Amino acid sequence: MVGTFPLLAVQPTRGLVDEVIQVVVRNLHPALSVTLRSLHRSEDKDFWEAFGHYISDDQGTVTVAKDASLGGTYEGTEPMGLLWSMQPVPGSRTGLRLRKMDVLTPMVVHISVYSGHMTEGFSKQSPLVTVVTERWYMAPGVCRIDIREHGVRGTLFLPPGPGPFPGVLDMWGGGGGLVEYRSGLLASHGFVSMALEYLFHDKHRTSDIDSKTYFEKAFRIVQEHPLVLKDRVALFGLCLGTSVTLNMAAYSKAISPRCCVCVSGSHVQQVNKSIHEVFTKMNEDRSKTRFDEEGCVISRDIILPIPTDPGEKVDMGRIKCPLMLVVGEDDQNWATVESAKDLSQMMRAAGNEHLLTILQYPDAGHLIEPPYTPHLRASNFIVPQIQQKVIMLWGGYPKPHADAQEDSWEKSLGFLRQHLYPNHDSVAKAKL
Repeated sequence: MVGTFPLLAVQPTRGLVDEVIQVVVRNLHPALSVTLRSLHRSEDKDFWEAFGHYISDDQGTVTVAKDASLGGTYEGTEPMGLLWSMQPVPGSRTGLRLRKMDVLTPMVVHISVYSGHMTEGFSKQSPLVTVVTERWYMAPGVCRIDIREHGVRGTLFLPPGPGPFPGVLDMWGGGGGLVEYRSGLLASHGFVSMALEYLFHDKHRTSDIDSKTYFEKAFRIVQEHPLVLKDRVALFGLCLGTSVTLNMAAYSKAISPRCCVCVSGSHVQQVNKSIHEVFTKMNEDRSKTRFDEEGCVISRDIILPIPTDPGEKVDMGRIKCPLMLVVGEDDQNWATVESAKDLSQMMRAAGNEHLLTILQYPDAGHLIEPPYTPHLRASNFIVPQIQQKVIMLWGGYPKPHADAQEDSWEKSLGFLRQHLYPNHDSVAKAKL
């Protein structure tokens, strides 16, 4: 009998985190109100959820990719709303951020169907049906290698297959530590990628970490790997990683990146200082820091107004390779919009603006990550130099930020393929 036993299909049940899933509920009564809910337990043991309200069609079916959610954590036709709109369940700790620490294990998500339109009390009601799906940052065959050589600390990810492949040196921001998940995903798309640790929270810093030498050594580790096309290695930086990327591309005489991708960063930095001195100076200059009505830190004014002194910013006229810049217009952490405008003017004046591609997204914030990563307007942040915990306001709003992440990731991968692969049209994405 129709509607007696609801059927839930989630395809694929095992896929990459940037892969779109298809969610379809069948065998419902026609015009039945149901709630679809996703639930994930993070590695920190916190629960995250998203849910949408649907009404089944005349055939007793709900197709998430075609049907509109009438309410919940997202509204409208949103094929991936059950992932990008995730938020901590009510009663959770404050300031949470969902990040994958162990890329060797999947992000496990339970997707369930409940009778009626619910917004709370899910734990008190049994779902009609539940399916478990796995979201991976590493495709089958991707190899993860710890790097501890020449004083460099990082993790190298190798795509499956004989190669050779282009390479990427992947650098995150001022939070420090070793962040691997973007590199694992890049390797899943055919790039040898090394996640580089360069801001340490311990005493094992090498003597040359404060100089360009450290980053040049890291670049050469990627470049000299036997599976890497030596003349096709890119730099990929977010936030402070953008500062490193632009500095190296402009001033290093030892390396020549084929192209660069910079997310939510700036060219404003004292170019005669080491990256640690630059970061320390930024953290010491807190006089321009503001707070919103909830006490969250707004740090975007630290580099404003954009300096006119050439010694206070990278000479963008020295950039000789294609550069993609990703900017969220509601970035409350860094003055990325003003920086993009100024560096564009600098490159125009120098005659190399043709190398620049800017992706600018209204109402997107600072943390522009791989697709379907849940957006948090603010979250806990530990300032590494002083080990002080604050609530940092990153900016952005869930739907436009989610759209920015999806679009910029697709275009970043296309940009890397275009400039790193000899015949980029032949590159096939690794499938699970």
